[in-house]
Amino acid sequence: MSDLDRSRAFFNDVKRLIIKVGTAVVTRADGRLALGRLGALCEQIKDLSSLGYEVIVVTSGAVGLGRQRLKYRRFVNSSFSDLQKPQVDLDGKACAAVGQNSLMALYDTLFSQLDVTSAQLLVTDRDFKNKDFRKQLDETVQSLLALRVIPIFNENDAVSTRKAPYEDSSGIFWDNDSLAALLALELKADLLVLLSDVEGLYSGPPSDPRSKLIHTYIKEIHQSEITFGDKSRVGRGGMTAKVKAAVNAAYAGIPVVITSGYAPENIIKVLQGERVGTLFHQDAHLWALDKEVGGREMAVAARESSRRLQALSSQDRKKILLDVADALEANEKLINIENEADVVAAQEAGLEKSLISRLALKPGKIKSLANSIRVLANMDDPIGCILKKIELADGLILEKTSSPLGVLLIIFESRPDALVQIASLAIRSGNGLLLKGGKEAKRSNAILHKVITTAVPDTVGGKLIGLVTSRDAIPDLLKLDDVIDLVIPRGSSKLVSKIKSSTKIPVLGHADGICHVYVDKSADIEMAKRVVLDAKVDYPAACNAMETLLVHQDLVRSGGLNELIADLHTEGVTLFGGQRACKELNIPEAQTFHHEYNSMACTVEIVDDEHAAIDHIHRHGSAHTDCIVADDHDVAEVFLRQVDSAAVFHNASTRFCDGARFGLGAEVGISTSRIHARGPVGVEGLLTTRWILRGCGQVVNADQGVIYTHKDITM
Repeated sequence: MSDLDRSRAFFNDVKRLIIKVGTAVVTRADGRLALGRLGALCEQIKDLSSLGYEVIVVTSGAVGLGRQRLKYRRFVNSSFSDLQKPQVDLDGKACAAVGQNSLMALYDTLFSQLDVTSAQLLVTDRDFKNKDFRKQLDETVQSLLALRVIPIFNENDAVSTRKAPYEDSSGIFWDNDSLAALLALELKADLLVLLSDVEGLYSGPPSDPRSKLIHTYIKEIHQSEITFGDKSRVGRGGMTAKVKAAVNAAYAGIPVVITSGYAPENIIKVLQGERVGTLFHQDAHLWALDKEVGGREMAVAARESSRRLQALSSQDRKKILLDVADALEANEKLINIENEADVVAAQEAGLEKSLISRLALKPGKIKSLANSIRVLANMDDPIGCILKKIELADGLILEKTSSPLGVLLIIFESRPDALVQIASLAIRSGNGLLLKGGKEAKRSNAILHKVITTAVPDTVGGKLIGLVTSRDAIPDLLKLDDVIDLVIPRGSSKLVSKIKSSTKIPVLGHADGICHVYVDKSADIEMAKRVVLDAKVDYPAACNAMETLLVHQDLVRSGGLNELIADLHTEGVTLFGGQRACKELNIPEAQTFHHEYNSMACTVEIVDDEHAAIDHIHRHGSAHTDCIVADDHDVAEVFLRQVDSAAVFHNASTRFCDGARFGLGAEVGISTSRIHARGPVGVEGLLTTRWILRGCGQVVNADQGVIYTHKDITM
């Protein structure tokens, strides 16, 4: 189970939570109140209460606030000569008495503005030694929560028997962090949130650039590794105290999150399962193995699972795919919820529209993916096919057979549907698989991975398909040329180029999808308009969408060019031109012909003939998919033979360049490489070959006793 699944599992069940507000959150660096921050916190608490959560607050800040007010009062009442004398420290208990009143007045004012009622509960360490007090405390809090009142706790430092509130750490609790942990147990809270002035627990002082944020605290791993910095500038113990309280609460069964009280809506984000801050949980040590599994271990596990998959019968492998298809449809609602969350997050982050378009699972997409998997399942079994059979000598038969490549690493951006296609192809071809998707699709990828691997039987193992969640892992994975056999990057040209330059592992893919449609003078203009519009408008973000329209010069005089341009304008396509098209159509000049728009835009250029079109494609294209629209079959044949691209079409939209449309069931991507596989890569592109030799005791013996026949055997 991933961190995302785990966090959602217990955050979804949270009803009662305790929020501890640190002094550093309540006050500014100069010791004065941070009114804006406190106001935003009260708004969060009001929203949580409105959503049905039972919220209990433990607040610090009274001593600091009281000290500031008493310092000011002493200053006002002092003579000039008094101020020249050494200033005696103010009594901490007096500071607490003054500050508690001021702090609660502030909470009351802020909550009243939000139409929320709050209540103050001051406690001391000695109170909790009284069983009757603890019982009454529970009853009082229950009554307040039933009335939708926010209980606000604070240690009553004014009458505490501690000698020094900031130093004496004896007793049942010793500061407001430990008080919050104690109350979480006493009041049976489902979650404790400790708000701090930093993002969470770091491996060292947060100011040290070498320190890393720890998302899940595992005592057995992190206790000896963490270096704590100075204690809080205003509180009693800073992060050391918070970690101690968090560990105590977590090991008693209360999940704890330490997160920033400075960031807006962090508490709500925690409850939504987002990885903000540091999580403490009693079962965290059981997750250590999952979290610490490196790329090598994942790749080795995937290879072992793939060998078990290959050992199954063809029928059993087919059944796995059919089960995956059924599981996708059964979980369609859940998948769409997670995908919609990714899309909303991408929109809020201001990501490009083309990326968001690829990210979204359109209505009916899950059903379409499931049907594609069923098509794949019903295809002939690709593993162990005899491709060639030769008699080497009498009784010595050699077979060339199809075989899985081994372990594939697929790195892809945006498109969660790619995960489904790739995983199904890996299962059909008997390969192990490691997947690394883009962070913008993390929720979609996590749920799809879970649905698919759950459908894989235990006899094979869910580790057949590993999901890599950390971007930091990619450089290490690309070094594993001894356990990973092929890398397939799917995404921007920048991603593909970076992968190719970073690994010794063979890379299969394309860096750009600069697809051309050339409209010849012999073309039927109505047909040309249909093909051009579909190639550009059907799905502009796809790698097989038209990016450049080339038009024969005779269509300028005949009016065919204007008809094509008018239709593109009507559909909302923004046009850029080469030198000739700019002058003729009065459109902006394209900065370069080698450009993939991935949006409702394209380049237009006028060419002399099919030979000029071919030359243009070779100079500026990406060898992906190119098309000619022509009624002159001789011209079309020249184009089809001479354009050196992975896919070349005649009178058909470039959008047909797709594994599912080619009848491959699905595709892992479209390759523009000239080695191994080219064009849409389906099952066959994920296979290699093996040689099987069957004999009856033959030996070479310097070739003296063998009469070679080398005869092809018809299969």
